[in-house]
Amino acid sequence: MSGHVYEVAIVGAGPIGLELAVALKKEGIDYIQFDAQQVGHTVSWFAPGTHFFSSNERLAIAGVPLHTIDQGKATREEYLQYLRTVIGMFELKINAYEKVTGIERSAGRFLLTTRSNRGEGRYEARRVVLATGGTASPRMLNVPGEDLPHVSHYLEDPHRYFQRRLHIVGGRNSAVEAALRCFHAGAEVSLSYRRGEFDKQSIKYWLSPGITGLISAGRIQAHFDTVVRQITPTHVRLMSTIDPTRVVEVAADMVLLLVGYVADMSLCRLAGVTLVGPGEQPVVDENTMETNVPGLYLAGTVVGGTQERYRLFIENCHVHVERIVAAIRGRAPRRSEPPPGPPES
Repeated sequence: MSGHVYEVAIVGAGPIGLELAVALKKEGIDYIQFDAQQVGHTVSWFAPGTHFFSSNERLAIAGVPLHTIDQGKATREEYLQYLRTVIGMFELKINAYEKVTGIERSAGRFLLTTRSNRGEGRYEARRVVLATGGTASPRMLNVPGEDLPHVSHYLEDPHRYFQRRLHIVGGRNSAVEAALRCFHAGAEVSLSYRRGEFDKQSIKYWLSPGITGLISAGRIQAHFDTVVRQITPTHVRLMSTIDPTRVVEVAADMVLLLVGYVADMSLCRLAGVTLVGPGEQPVVDENTMETNVPGLYLAGTVVGGTQERYRLFIENCHVHVERIVAAIRGRAPRRSEPPPGPPES
C-alpha cells in the first residue's frame, strides 16, 4: 500500500476498458487499470484469421479509426494490433497479468487486493469500474470425457484439424463458422446440435448457405435433436432429445464443444453487487452505469452477465464510457443515439 488514493480503478483491459482509460486520461482523472491477463485477452483466444462480424466503424474505440488492408472486417490479429496502437497513442499504463482478487468498500473508498508474479498488491480508489467482459470461461456440458486431451472449448488454427475426424457440438455462429473453416482446411467434420435446426435469426447470413449446402450434400454429417452423453477417446455418444432410447456413436479424433461462454461475476459478488437470474445479470443505473454499491460502476458486456442470447457487444457498449465519465464529473450524460439497426456482432 503506497498511501496514494486513485480517483478510479478500472478492472479489465478489453476494448471498453481501454476506451474508458482514454476518456479518463483526457479528463485528467487519476486512474489505475488492471487485467488478470494480457490486453484484449478474450480476442486473443480467437482462432488465427478469425474475422469479427461487426464492421470496423463499430469496433473502433476512443475516436481512433480502425483500418484494415482490404477495407474488410478486422481479423483477430488486426484488432489486437489496433488495441496496441491505441495504447501507444495515448500512452496508457496497464497493470497486465495482475489479477484483482479482492474488493472491499470502507469509509467511502475501495481497497483492492491483487495478485501477480510480484506477489500481493494493495491499492485504494474512490471509485471502481468493472469492465471484465461476459465470456470469461466456456460453458461446460458436465459429461464424462469432457476433460479428455482431444476435447476443447476453443477453436484453434484450422490446420490443426487437417485429415482428422472432428466433431463439433453447437449450433450457433461459432460452431457453424468452425465447421466451415475446418472442413475447408481438410477435416472430416461432423456436427451435433440440441435443436431440430439452426436458428435462422442467430446464424449470420453469409454462413448459412455454406453450412446448409454441405450438410445437404452429405459432406458434413449433422445430428440434430441430440445432446452429448459421453465422450470417449474415439467416439462421441449422442442421445436423441426426441427418443431418449436412441443413441448414436460418432467417430471422432478431436472434439470441439462450442456451446457458449459464461461471465465471471465473482468480483461483482465479492463487492456486493445485486445479481439477478440464472445469468447473474447485475442491476445498474443505465444513466450512470453505477451499481447498488455506491461508487462501483460496470462497463462493457459484463453488464449483461452470462448472456443466453447475446444482446451486448463491443459496438453497443461504447455509450457506457461517456455515462461513467459524466457521472464521475457530476454532469448529465449526453443523449446517445443507438447504433443503426441491431448489433452486427
